[in-house]
Amino acid sequence: MESGLDYHSARALLEWQIELGATDAIADAPIDRFALPDKAPKVKKPTAAEPAKKPESVDATAAAQQAAKAAGSLTDLRTAMDAFDLCDLKRGARQLVFADGTPGARVMIIGEAPGRDEDREGKPFVGRAGQLLDRMLAAIELDRRKDVYITNVLPWRPPQNRDPKPEEIGMMKPFLERHVALAKPEVLVVMGNISCQAVLGKRGITRLRGQWDQALSLPVIPMIHPAYLLRQPQMKRQAWADLLELKARLGAGS
Repeated sequence: MESGLDYHSARALLEWQIELGATDAIADAPIDRFALPDKAPKVKKPTAAEPAKKPESVDATAAAQQAAKAAGSLTDLRTAMDAFDLCDLKRGARQLVFADGTPGARVMIIGEAPGRDEDREGKPFVGRAGQLLDRMLAAIELDRRKDVYITNVLPWRPPQNRDPKPEEIGMMKPFLERHVALAKPEVLVVMGNISCQAVLGKRGITRLRGQWDQALSLPVIPMIHPAYLLRQPQMKRQAWADLLELKARLGAGS
């Protein structure tokens, strides 16, 4: 149907509508503006996604107990400890410090935690403290390589050589207890406060040193840590007395 407008009039009207802001000249279907609702329909807001459920916290001590109990040999125990990822100390250490000496030796020495030298070499009691320990053992005719077996309460170095936290000691204690059971020593030597706390549940090494106690079904003697002796050489007299006490006990046992 013709509109009755000439070309120029139709174009002028179209340009006028464009100036007013019209964007669509022709729609696909006619729209009855009077039939539109007064308010636009509300858009349903998307529901927020449910927060992901937090994983249940793992009982690190129970996991350590299970892993330690399953170890049937010292090799299995080392593998289990190396695979244990629930102790944060592992993330900051170079490597696991497991043990040194001879498994099955009569004397098992338990130190505190690895230091810088131990972390680097992967063995307990190395560096200046280890050299002093070797001389102490030689003074009572014990050889580190064949007469003793050495480990630590913790197998990883704490940051900046800080003292181990009680929760770290508690977490790793099942591995230590299994270590003693598999090594089967006759006597335990606990060196330093941390070792006394872990094995005997007591602190105060200067008060406890040289006095035989009982733990893990074995006789235990606390001794001053060689690292402390390097700082406090006046305590070497007491350390010598403790070594003689150990020698006497081994002589009586043999």
